[in-house]
Amino acid sequence: MTAHRTASRRRSTSESTIELELNLDGTGQSSIDTSVPFFDHMLTAFAKHSLTDLTVKATGDTDIDAHHTVEDTAIVLGQAIREALGDKAGISRYGDALVPLDEALAQAVVDISGRPFLVHTGEPAGFEFHRIGGHFTGSLVRHVFEAITLNAGLTVHVNVIAGRDPHHIAEAEFKAFARAFRQAKALDPLVSGIPSTKGAL
Repeated sequence: MTAHRTASRRRSTSESTIELELNLDGTGQSSIDTSVPFFDHMLTAFAKHSLTDLTVKATGDTDIDAHHTVEDTAIVLGQAIREALGDKAGISRYGDALVPLDEALAQAVVDISGRPFLVHTGEPAGFEFHRIGGHFTGSLVRHVFEAITLNAGLTVHVNVIAGRDPHHIAEAEFKAFARAFRQAKALDPLVSGIPSTKGAL
């Protein structure tokens, strides 16, 4: 039986302190407390739909803005994903998902490529200025995907195909990313070694 792919990381700056543990071979259990309620909701959804066990405890200068705490948490999450993936032997590597939430529809494609790249399109004009849940601005959705992508070494495409309600749009994006990541990280019994002609990812 393959050992669980796990990571535990801590990051502390003058702006935030993040403690995070994850298990890529989990069942989607989570305990999330970032002090930003909507972000807690999104990370809980990510864990649930990617089948990643995730524990996060974050504090920061949310009296100024949620930005630092949210972005720093996403940085640590990306670093932990990269660590837990190890040499990536036996993974499916690619994943894609279309996820609706009422009127919203988002598509995500993930390649565990080792080459960080994000394409993020389709959010309606003005979405970035909305405050969702009173703390989380729409612009932070892109920041989260940027931080995860860069620190985990993923190629990610996220496209909002339809949507009106900012909460629904953001949640569809996070769930689509989670479902695509779930496929990409999955261990494929038909894959021998690292799924790249270069022999490394």
